[in-house]
Amino acid sequence: MALQENIDPFDRVQLAYVVQVCRSAQHLSDAGRVLFERSRKEKKMSNDADRLRKYLAKFDLSFAQIRAW
Repeated sequence: MALQENIDPFDRVQLAYVVQVCRSAQHLSDAGRVLFERSRKEKKMSNDADRLRKYLAKFDLSFAQIRAW
């Protein structure tokens, strides 16, 4: 079964954007800064790379996998 068959349409759109950002970023941290630009300003300490890594893990994906596509 393909990955997209297991994902709700709402999540599919969000994940497609995350993949697009990851593919254009040099590093996981760069992608995280772009994706969490707004919410990171409200946190005392932001670990955008960890947030993004955990998000991708929910879909059994990694930054390295996405960059290799």
